[in-house]
Amino acid sequence: METLKINRLEIENVKRVKSVRIEPTANGLTVIGGKNNQGKTSVLDSIAWALGGDRYRPAQAQREGSITPPNLRIIMDNGLIVERKGKNSDLKVTDPSGKKSGQQLLNEFVEQLALDLPKFIDANEKEKARILLNIIGVGDRLAVMDKEEQELYNRRLAVGQIADQKEKFAKEQPYYPEAPKELVSATELIRKQQDILAQNGENQRKRDKLHQLEQEYQKVIEELENLLRRQKALEADLEIAKTSAADLTDQSTKELEESILSIEEVNRKVRANLDKDKAEEDAKEYRRQYRELTKQIEDMRQSKADLLNNADLPLPGLSVKEGELTYNGFKWDSMSGSDQLRVATAIVRKLNPRCGFVLLDKLEQMDTDTLNEFGQWLEAEGLQAIATRVSTGGECSIIIEDGYVLGQENPVVEEKKEWKAGVF
Repeated sequence: METLKINRLEIENVKRVKSVRIEPTANGLTVIGGKNNQGKTSVLDSIAWALGGDRYRPAQAQREGSITPPNLRIIMDNGLIVERKGKNSDLKVTDPSGKKSGQQLLNEFVEQLALDLPKFIDANEKEKARILLNIIGVGDRLAVMDKEEQELYNRRLAVGQIADQKEKFAKEQPYYPEAPKELVSATELIRKQQDILAQNGENQRKRDKLHQLEQEYQKVIEELENLLRRQKALEADLEIAKTSAADLTDQSTKELEESILSIEEVNRKVRANLDKDKAEEDAKEYRRQYRELTKQIEDMRQSKADLLNNADLPLPGLSVKEGELTYNGFKWDSMSGSDQLRVATAIVRKLNPRCGFVLLDKLEQMDTDTLNEFGQWLEAEGLQAIATRVSTGGECSIIIEDGYVLGQENPVVEEKKEWKAGVF
């Protein structure tokens, strides 16, 4: 796939630029230096306007004081010529192959972020990660995984909280080792008591019977002469009654009565023991669920890591962790300036592999070592960067001064004349 870069650019009367001609290095970093308000940024704005279309047209495109409209001419390394000139700054694209022309042709190889790299650099961490995931084609799948992981995390959090509550309840609950394992039934004790009382009642009736027979016996004795035959029968019954009553023993209900009185206290202890046992079992179950959910979360995170590791990333060491872009294990705000530029440039290249250049404004915050390191990486990757820097030092490829390239032979630029009253 053909990668396009800028071979030459010629700019006249755009913002602060009077006349500038530049041939940027094909691979590496071209630094446009100069003091403030000399036209450095105007050069980048002109390139963006020429290649990106009217969305990048400056609000005040024509240089103040110029009577000649803006004139832009960019020659790409494949011979493609892009021009904007005339009163309306009409676009003219000359394709050496003659296949296409106009902005449609430019849009095929010009990546918007290449013209406005600070848009990516200044984006928040989540947006940077989103751009990366989308260009490597895993954004949608990773979003589903993130949602599933969050659901698992929320479930685990809830389960953990319940387990903590159960364990706390179990620790605070008293335990009575002497209490029975099951609740004592008052009904069963009362039934036994009633059975004993009924038996004792039966015994009492037998005693009453004995007493009755003894009274009758006395009566029979008095009437013995008349009731001899009856006396014998009663004597036999008396002997039988004595025999039946001789071995009778009344049972005590005292123990049952005490059990009935203490049953509520016993059952309170039993319930307490059962509650403690249940809380401990519940806590164990919720801890088991917590461990299972933790394993699922770890598996999900590993799947996400595998998805990213197997993806066609624009730069080795680039990844997304916890929804944020990382490079060699460092988040964006912990990366060096050189690494930030390297990551941003690599992502732009991945967005549109045909775009072999990027524009960078205001690199004065970077030291010369960082610039050199970034430039060497660009050369190794076969990429082109055109940047500006408030400096007139040796790190600058060219110096812009008062709208011109310092040391370059400059054409005569027509200026508006100011007419004063009385002067002809």
